[in-house]
Amino acid sequence: MRRLGSTRRRGRTSRLVAAGVACGAALAALTVPAAEAGPLGQGGLHWAAKDPGTPQVRFRGLAAVDRHTAWLAGTAGTVLRTTDGGASWRNVSPPGAGDLQFRDVEAFDARRAVVLAIGEGETSRVYRTDDGGATWTESFRNTDPKAFYDCLAFFDRRHGLAMSDPVDGRFRILSTSDGGRSWRVLPADGMPPALDGEAGFAASGQCLVTSGPKDVWLATGGGAHARVLHSADRGLTWTATGTPVPAGDPARGVFALAFRDRAHGLAVGGDYRPDQASPQAAAVTADGGRTWTPAATPPPAYRSGAAWLPHSRTAALAVGPTGTDLTTDAGRTWRTIDTGSYDTVDCTPDLSCWAAGEQGRVARLER
Repeated sequence: MRRLGSTRRRGRTSRLVAAGVACGAALAALTVPAAEAGPLGQGGLHWAAKDPGTPQVRFRGLAAVDRHTAWLAGTAGTVLRTTDGGASWRNVSPPGAGDLQFRDVEAFDARRAVVLAIGEGETSRVYRTDDGGATWTESFRNTDPKAFYDCLAFFDRRHGLAMSDPVDGRFRILSTSDGGRSWRVLPADGMPPALDGEAGFAASGQCLVTSGPKDVWLATGGGAHARVLHSADRGLTWTATGTPVPAGDPARGVFALAFRDRAHGLAVGGDYRPDQASPQAAAVTADGGRTWTPAATPPPAYRSGAAWLPHSRTAALAVGPTGTDLTTDAGRTWRTIDTGSYDTVDCTPDLSCWAAGEQGRVARLER
């Protein structure tokens, strides 16, 4: 869950109505005929660059709070934050983290966020800030050399999980109930055995996603089958389901998930090697991940990130190194609408969609 926090009832209805009207207008623009389309395949709606001035950094972690505030996490221990819609960026990287790779960030608001560093052993760490990145507290450091943490996700401001590649034959789950200030490893009893070679992909911060107060899904690849694991009790017990996304190789599988509610979800992925094709690299579910159906027209290449357009039951974006794709039928068919390189994408209730990726690329969807 990438945007967190409660909303006051006062004024909420009017804001939701306004957001719904804005979403309808944007969706109409996104779906105009190709002959009338401009950038991104829609009359003028396009990815507008929000250059943070860090071309040496690859941003795979992105948490969009609203159209003004977003957090980025990337290589060389880099964490950036904007509160003015990307016009300016503040480097709020944790001190001494220059050798770490941040691959996921979850933001509660403009001041509070949690970031995950990936890697074997002690390079897997979690940090939290409560003052906009002015100071950070290291709240978890992995001491098991067999663990490698990939993604984290929150259900609300207090409850969250982080996932590691299998340890002793099962995916490992960390849990927090205090907003990421402390963590504990959950018992492995409720986790089904991993397949040979199965792991998660730390490609976009979207290999672990939540919807509602207790549902969470975990995406896998590398094994004989690309699977999605689901828990309805905040990670205590899990079920595993195979998907039609190709696997059978360490470079193939499901790289990102997106759920608009506890039933309807998208899975995207493929083969991340640029010289390899990625057929059938998307699937959909309407029953919470119990079954998955291949997209009739999938994205044409590997995709590492996905996000539903807010207030829409049918529209979503998928991004990867070779472009952005749009679905307007809940993931059954996709069409490429931009060829820029992005690794991750996130949308907010006020109809702000952000994307980030290699060479310091950051953009916001604008008209």
